[in-house]
Amino acid sequence: MKRIGILTSGGDAPGMNACIRAVVRTALANDLAVVGIRRGYTGLIAGDAMPLDRSAIRNTIHLGGTILETSRNPEFYTREGRLKAAAAVDRMGLDGIVLIGGEGTFHGASLLAADADTAALVGVPASIDNDVYGTDYCIGFDTAANCAVEAIDRIRDTARSHERLFFIEVMGRTAGFLALESGIAGGAEELIIPEEEVTVARISDRIERGFIIGKKSAIVVVAEGKTPGISFEIAREVSERLNFDSRVVVLGHLQRGGPPTLRDRVLGSLLGFAAVEALMEERSGCMVGEVGGNLTHTPLEETWQKKKPLDRDLLRIFPYLSE
Repeated sequence: MKRIGILTSGGDAPGMNACIRAVVRTALANDLAVVGIRRGYTGLIAGDAMPLDRSAIRNTIHLGGTILETSRNPEFYTREGRLKAAAAVDRMGLDGIVLIGGEGTFHGASLLAADADTAALVGVPASIDNDVYGTDYCIGFDTAANCAVEAIDRIRDTARSHERLFFIEVMGRTAGFLALESGIAGGAEELIIPEEEVTVARISDRIERGFIIGKKSAIVVVAEGKTPGISFEIAREVSERLNFDSRVVVLGHLQRGGPPTLRDRVLGSLLGFAAVEALMEERSGCMVGEVGGNLTHTPLEETWQKKKPLDRDLLRIFPYLSE
């Protein structure tokens, strides 16, 4: 192992730069040359890379987004595109690649490994949705969750002042990790997540019970699901059923940006170090993660083939805490 590359792919997540920084510093300390591949798999196909030294990653640990930029590239999901990428890897002389991203990133890496005998591939989980199997937390989740909680706190002030019902929509297309944890931390009265079926009647009944026992406002946290903006329709139906004034706040991409929290900086640093360590141990086709406080290595195929479950204890306590 003499020369490695780093790329960030898919949605950006706060803490990616902390991870890039850790990879570069760990690699240089072990006499490995490092290049940064721009714009994820788009840059990999094009061979668009730049050398990374200590000056390139200095004063980046506090920055959101990714200094390498990112993209989603449909061409990479064709065999022809992956063979172009493999040829570019050979031209760049890479012995290993650290891939920072989520399910789609690791699915693509699995396909690349199946199509071509190329560099060793090690993944690092970074997703504000926190839905990657093989790690308790993904880089970026903590920052996004704290952004959502701050929004809930702010909205609660105006909800209480105007005696209103608010629906706060957070990200989470197929997973409710962000909605569940921010809902508990923000003291939400109701929760709508992809993992559980819920009816307007049930939502309305629970909110109405709160009003009966003296509440004058309520907050419902909604995971966006497959249809971002779904909160507007739900809010309309619940408002009509309860004859109660409501408002909708869609947080959207606000959750992606901003400086990473302490937890995301530390997690990014730890997993960046672990990724280089895995390459030096001649591991390939795996993702480094943290489970129960311990570093783990999960086959890339499992990271996107297996469904990561929500914390059952958090699901169990929510109805008690929301009364």
